[in-house]
Amino acid sequence: MDYDKQRLCIEAARLYYLSDFSQQDIADRLGVSRPTVSRLLQHAKEQGYVRIQIVDPQDDLDALGERVRKKYALDQVLISYSPVNEYREIQKHIGKKAADYIHDIVKDNDIIGVTWGTTMHAVATQLQHKAVRGVEVVQLKGGVSHSHVNTYAADIVNRFAEAFHTAARYLPLPVIFDRVELKRMVDEDRHIQRILELGRQANIAVFTVGTVKEDALLFRLGYLTKEEQHLLQEIGAGDICSRFFDAQGRICSEDINNRTVGMELEELRQKETSMLVAGGQRKLIAIKAALVGGYANTLVTDQYTAEALLQEDA
Repeated sequence: MDYDKQRLCIEAARLYYLSDFSQQDIADRLGVSRPTVSRLLQHAKEQGYVRIQIVDPQDDLDALGERVRKKYALDQVLISYSPVNEYREIQKHIGKKAADYIHDIVKDNDIIGVTWGTTMHAVATQLQHKAVRGVEVVQLKGGVSHSHVNTYAADIVNRFAEAFHTAARYLPLPVIFDRVELKRMVDEDRHIQRILELGRQANIAVFTVGTVKEDALLFRLGYLTKEEQHLLQEIGAGDICSRFFDAQGRICSEDINNRTVGMELEELRQKETSMLVAGGQRKLIAIKAALVGGYANTLVTDQYTAEALLQEDA
């Protein structure tokens, strides 16, 4: 091809690939036929004037997830793409990712333990129904609150149960009692013992983390005194199943922990699937502490949080 034809070939390629002209528009502009434009574009690819690269965002997310998995010694990391780094948007997308993964892994005779909160509600509302037999769904912590703040506790366990065609097993108690003695008396009830034991037997645990920020859900529910809140804000990083831990994943207050109803954090380490669903800057400290503590073997999060977890000062 002579120089003039080479320039014509490159011009056609520029118009087509960079300016989104149609082949007919290019033909009209260059004064050639449309089939000639097609041949020019084909020649441009063959000669290397045009290089087409397909960028699959999922490939980048998978690689990002693998880096997080290795850093925190996890079994599985699922990264959901969020178009913006905004908490509610992230919550929606990681909820869908988690719901799809749960649908994939649940099989006959599984026992699924769930907690509550807005992130868990985002998971529950996006679950698809699956035809399985013998599945049980149980609350992992007390779900009764006298506050007007909605925890979605009953709705979450109901939606999980409906998705897998089973009955919900509730833990009809406050999550934190005022006194250790009262909590111990309740623990001795055989009906409560049965629910707690079912939670211990669960092979799949799905949970999120709470924060120790001023607007933390457990703080707003009125379970804790102002002094206890200040203590947790000083030394705490977050909570799972309403059990508060520090940056190394260690229990912050034995007194509060002994008054808490539900799954012990140590028990989460024994689960076949211990799935932490959480994302967003406001939860970053709590997420990292939970991973450092080894309470999850599966993480579902977003790309912004994943990148932050890889930074040394996360």
